Amino acid sequence: MSVSYFWSIDKHETLKAIPKGITLLLLPLVFMKVQISKTEKEKLLKYYSFSMVLIVVFFLLRAVIRYLVSQDTRNFFYHGESDDDYGLVPNLLNAIHVSVFVALAFFYFFTKEMKSKIDIALSLLLAGFIILLSSKNIILVVVVLILVYFLYYSKASHKMRLRNLIIFGGIIVIGLSLGKIKQRFQEEFRNNAPNSISPNVSATLENGVHNISIYEAWNNEKFSPNDYFPGTALRVYQARMFLELLKEESIFFKGFGLNASEIKLLEKEKKYNLHNGYGRFNFHNQYIQNFAEIGVVGFLLLVIMLFQTLKKAINNKDFMHFSFAVLMISLFLTESFLCRQRGVVFFTLLFCIFNSISPKESINIEAKL
Repeated sequence: MSVSYFWSIDKHETLKAIPKGITLLLLPLVFMKVQISKTEKEKLLKYYSFSMVLIVVFFLLRAVIRYLVSQDTRNFFYHGESDDDYGLVPNLLNAIHVSVFVALAFFYFFTKEMKSKIDIALSLLLAGFIILLSSKNIILVVVVLILVYFLYYSKASHKMRLRNLIIFGGIIVIGLSLGKIKQRFQEEFRNNAPNSISPNVSATLENGVHNISIYEAWNNEKFSPNDYFPGTALRVYQARMFLELLKEESIFFKGFGLNASEIKLLEKEKKYNLHNGYGRFNFHNQYIQNFAEIGVVGFLLLVIMLFQTLKKAINNKDFMHFSFAVLMISLFLTESFLCRQRGVVFFTLLFCIFNSISPKESINIEAKL
């Protein structure tokens, strides 16, 4: 990332971005010298999870107070929009990122073998908060991970697989029927499903704003300032722009430089006549972001890191580690998580903690298994 400064097409932006990513270098250097035990890892996860409980309580109290003042139910869901800051968490904090932070804490309490009433209550509190944050991707991943836990990791998994599958299938149905969550899923499917496979069905028109479908995002030669890109359509459009840039520019090996791709996305915004501002969105996909900015080497390094941590989690039968790996793999498909300093710190620190159990203890774990 730092070396990309020398060929960056926007050296100023690359230089600004390097300090945000310095954790990717410093924390691994620390963990090369300091190895933690399994017991220490459990303590760290415990402190982290209880800290997240305090943060969740704070934002719920904040939402209640703001609702009493404004009588606006938006205070209980997702994050604020750019024109106002109504939302369960502030716009700049990002509901999807917070969902990931809370999800890991949820699994700490949810997967404890000996659960107290407090553990159960905190699990329900964190699960409810994730639902209120309304991130479709994270909700689905959490549900899938719960299923995996009951089917393959819990002590009773072999005896109750069918029953648990039925129960959690029902939970999915109930979850998707809840007001705001149902609305977010319905909006995504309504805006994208009709045109996702056929160009002959017109997209939804609301208040003069044209909701772009997946098909249109991938195929339209021109857009208009009245076009609105729902979440999935925006990500499809950004993937399309990346493939175009990959063909047009010599970025396969080196990329544009760290944080330097915005110039090219702004050029695409003008070319396709998008509403002013869409060109300032990053790729919303960490794999593509790495490839576009630091080339195929950066892309492969990220994939290798994720594959390595997932493999180690499976080999050690460590569900918390497995949850972290799956959450990161899925999050990177829809977010450029490592473009934010909090994303870099979260990913690097947890990656190092999960992969730094001392060799002696690793041998003991393998012997027990």
